[in-house]
Amino acid sequence: MSMMSIRTATARDREAIRLVEEHAFGQKAEAGLVDALVESGDTVLELVAEEEGQVVGHILFSRLYVDHGNRRFPAVALAPLAVEPSFHGSGIGGALIREAHVRLKQAGEKLSLVLGEPAYYGRFGYAHERAGGFDSDYQCEALQAVAWGEAPASGKLVYAPAFSSELAA
Repeated sequence: MSMMSIRTATARDREAIRLVEEHAFGQKAEAGLVDALVESGDTVLELVAEEEGQVVGHILFSRLYVDHGNRRFPAVALAPLAVEPSFHGSGIGGALIREAHVRLKQAGEKLSLVLGEPAYYGRFGYAHERAGGFDSDYQCEALQAVAWGEAPASGKLVYAPAFSSELAA
């Protein structure tokens, strides 16, 4: 029986991450977003899952801010999460999210947002009710948040610039 392991992504993983993203999403947009976030230094946490030495999963959290009144509150955006299609349903995505949440909380992060499938991300504490008060270009039922402490429930979400460039692409 093989053992899946999760570790911090390194520069040597870039090509493998690109392939996982392209395979998981069937296009290059998410891989381009990952490259742009890494190159711009907006990455807060990036993990990979390995099975028998092969990268089969990837998760990235980038810096996000909530402008609330005259204050700017740091938060993180989960985007993207990808698992090689042949490993879907094996729990790798959930393991990546759980490990990332542990590390983010240990680092003092208080708020994470995701734009994704509510039934899936809801299993990890994300809820639209927690994100519904934010002003965002992405505001919809799929915009969800989880808070691990005191964090604003309203304000304008300011994503890393790479998200704007990917929207324009």
